[in-house]
Amino acid sequence: MLGRHESTALRDRVPRQPTDPPREFAPARESPGERIARDKETSFMNRYAEERLRLLAATAGVQIADSPSHPWDICVHNPRFYRRAWFDGTLGAGESYMDGDWDCDQLDELAARMTRGGLRERLTKGPANWTLEVATRLRNEGRRSRAFLVGEKHYDIGNDLYSAMLGHTMMYTCAYWQGAVTLDEAQTAKLERVCRKLELREGMRVLDIGCGWSGFGYYAARRYGVSVVGLTVSKEQATFGRRICEGLPVEVILQDYRDFHPGPAFDRIVSLGMFEHVCSKNYGEFAAVMRRCLRSDGLALLGTIGSNVSETMGDAWIHRYIFPVGHVPSLAQIGRALEGKFVLEDLENFGASYDPTIVAWYRNFRAAWNQLRHRYSERFRRMWEYYLLTAAGSFRARNGQVWHFVLSPAGIPGGYHPFR
Repeated sequence: MLGRHESTALRDRVPRQPTDPPREFAPARESPGERIARDKETSFMNRYAEERLRLLAATAGVQIADSPSHPWDICVHNPRFYRRAWFDGTLGAGESYMDGDWDCDQLDELAARMTRGGLRERLTKGPANWTLEVATRLRNEGRRSRAFLVGEKHYDIGNDLYSAMLGHTMMYTCAYWQGAVTLDEAQTAKLERVCRKLELREGMRVLDIGCGWSGFGYYAARRYGVSVVGLTVSKEQATFGRRICEGLPVEVILQDYRDFHPGPAFDRIVSLGMFEHVCSKNYGEFAAVMRRCLRSDGLALLGTIGSNVSETMGDAWIHRYIFPVGHVPSLAQIGRALEGKFVLEDLENFGASYDPTIVAWYRNFRAAWNQLRHRYSERFRRMWEYYLLTAAGSFRARNGQVWHFVLSPAGIPGGYHPFR
C-alpha cells in the first residue's frame, strides 16, 4: 500500500477563482395596483403551499416550524419557501435554501426521511422537472457539443475546493469503508479493490475513461507497475493529473471518449464515476467504445452510481447548479447497453458506503471554509452544503446505489474469480 506521505502530492494545486451560479434578473417595475394584486395572490399561494407541505412533511416524521423540535426539522425564515418548494419542486426547495429562506440542523437526515417518505419524489413533479424531462426526451443531453460542459461548470470550479474536500487520494467516487477509519484509508481500500478486480500485472496497459484528478492512474502505476492513459473533459483535472503523475507512465488526455482512437487495444479498462455523465441516449455508444478499446482477452471495470428505477431525466436543481450533463442509470438501462458487447463476470453493490463518504467530504469542506471563503461566496457555500448533504441522505435511504461491473468481451475461460 502507498504510505500517507507518498500521496500528499495529489492535493497540491494553485487555486483559481470560481464562478458563483447566476442570480435571476430583477423583475420589471410594477404599479401599486399590480403589487396589491400580486401580494394577495402570493398570500393565498403561500397558505395553500404551506398546508400541503406541512401535511406531506408530517408523513415523513418532519416538522416545519419557526422553532423545530428535532434536528432534521425545517426552520423557515421566509414564508416564500412554501410557494417555491411546492410549485417549483426540488429546484425551488434548493434555490430557497441557497437564498437563506430556510435551514435545517441535519440536512442529510432530513433528505433521508423525505426520500423514505416519498416527499422528495413528490417535489420532483414540479414544472421545472417537467420541463427538464421534456428537454431530455427531445434532445441528447450528452451529445458531443456538450461533452466539455460538465468539466467547465463543475470540475473546473477550483482545485483548492476539491483538494480540501476529497483528501489525499483526490478520488471523487464512493470509498470502501470496511475495515477503514479515515476517508484516505477508505479511498485507498477502494483503489486496491479495483486493481485486484482487474487482476493488474506489471507491464499492462490500462485505459481510464473519466480519470478525474488521476488518482487511480497515480496509484496503479506506482503500486502495480502498469501504464495508464486517462481521458478527461476537465482542463483543471488534466493539468493537475499531468503534474502529479510526472515521471510515471501515466498520460492524461483532454478528450471526449467518443473521439479517442488508440493504436493497440488496452489490456484493461476502468471507468469510475464517469458513466453518470454519459446520459441514457449514449449508453450503447459508450459500451461500444469500451469494447473497441479493449483486447479480446481483457477485462473492464465500470463503476457508476445506480438508480432503483429507469428514468430519462435527472433532478432540476442538480441539473442547473451542480451537473449540467448527467443522468443516473438503472440496471436495466446498463444491461441493454452491454448486451451483445460484454459478458458480465461480476457485479458488486456497495452503495451504502456513499453516505459516510459524502459526509466525510462535507466535514472536510466545512473545516476548510475559513480558507476558502475569500474565493467562494456564502451562496456558493449553501449551495455546496445542500448538494453534499442531500446526496448523503439519498444514499442513506438507499435510493441510490454504487455498482462495480467487471466485464469481459467473450467470457473468461474457466470463469472469473471475483475479489471480495
